[in-house]
Amino acid sequence: MNNSLSVIGNQEWCAFEQLQIPAIKARVDSGAKTSSIQAHNIKRIFRNGIAWAEFDVNPIQDNRSVSVHCSAPIIDTRIIRSSSGETQKRFVIRTPMRLGEQVFDVELTLANRDAMDFRMLLGREAMRDRYLVNPAESFQFGDYSQNQVDDFYQHLIHEKSGLRIAVLASNKELYSNKRLMEAGKARGHEMFFYNIQQCYMRLDAKTPEVRYRGGSILDNIDAVIPRIRPSMTFYGCALLRQFDSVGTYCQNSAASISESRDKLFSSQLFSKNGIEIPLTGFAKSPLDTKDLIDMVGGAPLIIKLLNSAQGKGVVSAETSKAAESVINAFKSLQANILVQEFIKEAEGKDLRCFVVDGKVVAAIQRQAPQGEFRSNIHLGGTAARVRITKEERRMAIKAAKILNLQVAGVDIIRSKKGPLLLEVNSSPGLEGIENATGKDIANEMIMAIERKLKYAPLQAQPQS
Repeated sequence: MNNSLSVIGNQEWCAFEQLQIPAIKARVDSGAKTSSIQAHNIKRIFRNGIAWAEFDVNPIQDNRSVSVHCSAPIIDTRIIRSSSGETQKRFVIRTPMRLGEQVFDVELTLANRDAMDFRMLLGREAMRDRYLVNPAESFQFGDYSQNQVDDFYQHLIHEKSGLRIAVLASNKELYSNKRLMEAGKARGHEMFFYNIQQCYMRLDAKTPEVRYRGGSILDNIDAVIPRIRPSMTFYGCALLRQFDSVGTYCQNSAASISESRDKLFSSQLFSKNGIEIPLTGFAKSPLDTKDLIDMVGGAPLIIKLLNSAQGKGVVSAETSKAAESVINAFKSLQANILVQEFIKEAEGKDLRCFVVDGKVVAAIQRQAPQGEFRSNIHLGGTAARVRITKEERRMAIKAAKILNLQVAGVDIIRSKKGPLLLEVNSSPGLEGIENATGKDIANEMIMAIERKLKYAPLQAQPQS
């Protein structure tokens, strides 16, 4: 054993001065040959005939709102096999790295590590002849507190703007809500989380109010981002109308959310405005069940509760007999349902287009779990970045516009007849689409509010 080697733990803080990254937490992995760093928006450019990589790094885990723009010469392009067995072609750069008191050159592959626990992986090539790994220890060269890490990147955060933005939802710990709070703070806004169930209203012609637990009057909020789960639609929309009455901007209005969650009404609006949807039927009487099934092309078919969400209350029927049983069972419970043709050629895939302020900012293709007909990340499906067609993009933007939604998750299915609109979600989740695309959608939503309120944020000033 070489006793001159330093001992390194299972995780350490690294720094890359040439990349302007003063601190990034790395997983030490002797099983990996090459080190890698989280990178997105990767572009290859040429400077004086030499290939360079320009890329953005989010150095803080679970925070896409702090982004460092980097560039470095490309020394190689390699096929890398991930721990899941997938292979990717990645650019390789070489740059000095500081670890404790030592500074040495290290090769890094540029990889999308958004779904990983660490923004960087330190491989054995970088450690060879320098370190011995003790997997039972960590931070052998010093640890940083969250406040210290925030101080390192304070120059990337906008000065306080004065906008007061509230997230109106039910669970502060959900990924989407945390991301919105984080993105607003990164742009210098004061962010507040209000639990829908703990808000209440004073209805008065002269002095209407929205109050929060303990009697706080919410009269100085500039904008509300509604994240209303289906079971809270009625009360949540009532609150949005009250916020509107006191002059607060709501990113999605109560009327838009209500219309989007009435699948029958929204389907009628789409058909009226020339948007193609799967052949759909609706009836009240059980006497019409057989004709209803025939009207949409027979089995197999899809049966949807009008107020279903995230794949719940949506079932498939393989045969006409099964379809009759399910439809009549729902009707016996006084449940309103839609019957819809089954698009076999879609093979359990659909598109989720995320629309913000009349623009598709990200799109993914979702794949249903094996044996399931519906692609849904919440139910174990998978998602991957996808390039959508101009027709699909136009359809997504038009669907959001018809419902007057500033933020919408538009679900589209590809069929032999072309793209068909499945539904529009007025409180679309961010986790699956941000992880699959690397896009900072929460930031897009905050910037949309700034544009609507005609607010120009102060530019961040570099540290002296």
